[in-house]
Amino acid sequence: QEFSSSFADTDGRDSSQDVQSVNVTEKESLTREARDIVTLLSKNTEEMTSVINALNGGYILPAPGGDLLRDGTSVLPTGRNIHALDPYRMPSAGAWARGERAAAEIIKQHKEANNGAYPGTVAVTLWGLDTIKTRGESIAIVLSLVGARPVKEGTGRTVNYELIPLEELGRPRIDVLASLSGIFRDSFANVVDLLDDMFERAAIADESPDMNYIKMHSMELEAEGNDRPAARLFSNPPGDYGSMVNEVVGTGDWDESEKLGEIWKGRNAYSYGRNEGGGGTRSGTARPQVLDKLLSTTERVIQEIDSVEYGLTDIQEYYANTGALKKAAENRKEIESSTGKKKKVAVSVIEAFGGGASGNDKVQVKDVEDVLRLEYRSKFLNPKWRDAMLQQGSGGAYEVSQRMTAMVGWAATADVDNFVFDQAAERYALDEEVASKLQKSNPEAFKNVVRRLLEANGRGMWDTDDETIEKLRNLYSDADDLVEQVASSFG
Repeated sequence: QEFSSSFADTDGRDSSQDVQSVNVTEKESLTREARDIVTLLSKNTEEMTSVINALNGGYILPAPGGDLLRDGTSVLPTGRNIHALDPYRMPSAGAWARGERAAAEIIKQHKEANNGAYPGTVAVTLWGLDTIKTRGESIAIVLSLVGARPVKEGTGRTVNYELIPLEELGRPRIDVLASLSGIFRDSFANVVDLLDDMFERAAIADESPDMNYIKMHSMELEAEGNDRPAARLFSNPPGDYGSMVNEVVGTGDWDESEKLGEIWKGRNAYSYGRNEGGGGTRSGTARPQVLDKLLSTTERVIQEIDSVEYGLTDIQEYYANTGALKKAAENRKEIESSTGKKKKVAVSVIEAFGGGASGNDKVQVKDVEDVLRLEYRSKFLNPKWRDAMLQQGSGGAYEVSQRMTAMVGWAATADVDNFVFDQAAERYALDEEVASKLQKSNPEAFKNVVRRLLEANGRGMWDTDDETIEKLRNLYSDADDLVEQVASSFG
């Protein structure tokens, strides 16, 4: 009734017809938009046409890259010479709006879980493709946590990240450990330099260390004799890429999960920025002591998922970076008397493709355990997803195998529920029909599936009965024999 009355005319006539008219108009608009999308998607054959045209030296029409749900039909049709974005205009207005709300929600959730205390340091992953797709949303989160905002010149280019006065900010400045992917480091040198300058200014700001955790930690690092105590942007050595954690998990060459965290630390000990040997990609100085200090104060890790097409359980790099960073921070925590274990470091996951761009929208910030649980239930453990993979033959079996390895990686660096391993064993190994199809399609992939289940049990990640383990051992022995037979046939 309240909704209807808002459409009432001044002459007092009944407005129900107006409301129905509005609803019809909205449906028609959505229908037209859906038809336009279908038409544009059907032009995917132009991808091959454009490749041939390019090989012949022809002209390829330009178009912006991005995600259909986030960026709309401007990214269609495919088969264009896509351009990403202007790195000097990040974060965009939309990314800034969402980033501010995400940072506020992160702080809110942390305070609720920690008796009102602010986090001393938050680690934020900055990835290249994520930055391109979201127009710099992760950058906006970093700025908002620190208490800074972008300053733009008349042309719209960002020239500085200005510190917001504490009186206006109304809370302490949160220290940030920025974990840069190699692609981000190399592609956004200007952003790296601007962030580095911001952290340097924050470290020497005329503010109380009690209200500026960057300054507090920098003073402690300086007192310990460390150079560049304001260094906050860490990545792999110059010209190098990846944490190597997924390679170690893949080979099984590790004993305790703590080792995975230390591998990540050793691979990400290089500091970048304009104050490091020339700035940008020309920089890169090993500062393990500074990184160690930041990890010891890290209480939360932030990871964005930039696409609906894949999630944390689909790609090895998520556990190899975010999970391993979490473990590296936990390695430096004290043992809690209540649990007898080292204090956990939380991981907040933000899905960059839904809500939060307008003033009334809330950005969803989820715990990593909840995200993993949902993804496993809706995809990996879903019989419909499994059957679709089986229909794809060798490639589908490979995808199943990769996700099984990733599950071990997540169990080593975070928490994976026991039921996930239970149902994975039932769906992929103990189901005779499924096991037969996997073996026939890709013997090596099926062998890896069984191997990972046995490994999870051996490492204490999965608790199951002896009968199940015996069945898996027999399956592994048979799978190993089959792989050898296949290999010898090509010998």
